[in-house]
Amino acid sequence: MNTDLHSWGRYPLAAQQGHACPWIDDLSGHVSQVIRDHGSSLPYGNGRSYGDSCLAASDQVLQMRSLDRFIRADWLNGTIRVEAGITLAEVLAAAIPQGWFLPVTPGTRFATIGGAIANDVHGKNHHLRGTFGRHVLRFGLLRHGESARICSALENPQLFAASIGGLGLTGVINWADLQLMPIQASQIDTQMVRFANLAEFFSLSAELDHLHEYSVAWVDCLAKGSETGRGVFIVGDHARYGSLDVCHGRLLSVPFTPPFSLINRLSLQTFNTLYWHAHPAKSSQQRSAYEPFFYPLDRLQHWNRIYGPRGFQQYQCVIPEAAAEVAMAELLGAIADSGQGSFLAVLKRCGDMTSPGLLSFPLPGTSLALDFPQHADLTHSLFPRLDAIVRAAGGRLYPAKDAHMSGSDFRQAYPAWEQLEALRDPSLMSRFWKRVIL
Repeated sequence: MNTDLHSWGRYPLAAQQGHACPWIDDLSGHVSQVIRDHGSSLPYGNGRSYGDSCLAASDQVLQMRSLDRFIRADWLNGTIRVEAGITLAEVLAAAIPQGWFLPVTPGTRFATIGGAIANDVHGKNHHLRGTFGRHVLRFGLLRHGESARICSALENPQLFAASIGGLGLTGVINWADLQLMPIQASQIDTQMVRFANLAEFFSLSAELDHLHEYSVAWVDCLAKGSETGRGVFIVGDHARYGSLDVCHGRLLSVPFTPPFSLINRLSLQTFNTLYWHAHPAKSSQQRSAYEPFFYPLDRLQHWNRIYGPRGFQQYQCVIPEAAAEVAMAELLGAIADSGQGSFLAVLKRCGDMTSPGLLSFPLPGTSLALDFPQHADLTHSLFPRLDAIVRAAGGRLYPAKDAHMSGSDFRQAYPAWEQLEALRDPSLMSRFWKRVIL
């Protein structure tokens, strides 16, 4: 039993006891035993959810990471069946040499497949390929006291829709069939150009997004006035020639948690200014390995420790297209006034591809994501100000990253919550769901 599991943000700091099952055939009985012993539980993958959506209300979780095997693979057509605890990195290590890649990947390769489905993750190509759930063909689902089910668009379709983005509440996903994307090389051809403000970001996005597979921007969260929203715009495509190499770069690590956060106004101001000026004013092209393009923070293991013992909260919202430019200016202005934020503040446009999941986060509009060292002012001052802007613009927050959203804001932004609650496995309950629904 692992007694030291947390969310990635380590806020709220609620240690989870993990109950692991080494074999998929034994999982149903294992789940039943944990429920009998503790009343309720929750699937827990690799702990990459930031807030309390991965924390069980009972603090007793079903640790899925040991179920990390390929069950079968059709490399001719790019379809695979894998156990739910396998990570995206492990899938890529097998798929890339065969000429396949994940069609959608979030900003970390250390998430599990089960977690990617449960949070319906999205990536830099949402405008072309939508969310992860669009590429899930079917999966197995274990519900306490019921026989095992297979879920797909045709088999148990209601549970299929509720489980994609369902935060692990509809049952335990034990395996999944995925459709991969063909590639000719594992390298990424990129273009980068810095922009002076939000207006330039939206102009570049309108010009370039539809021409490239991937599109994202880093934004200086402390810039003010006419420079509000300045940043670096990045687009990329899988290279048409090159090698099918898997990245095995040397990883650095933060060896311990410092007694205070290393992220502060001075370090942010210095880094953001240097980073913005280090990028070209005119578009430049280069070739990159896939790892630094998709997963820049994964190179530093345990990077969440730099925020100190109180941890951090990520704020990720999406604003509908009609209100995006005005609302993003207000959000970034409020963040700059507070002097808080993160080195990696991400701004990107989402597309209009509908997810099969009931509670999928993206909508046609613009998403902003950044981290904040945890302290009392976040909850009492800054976040209420940001929430009011998002609420007025008709936007919403991302449950996988959230540790503060009010129940009323969640229920307004995700009206399908009642359908999920009706299909929830009564033996599964998270701290998040208890906070926003119960």
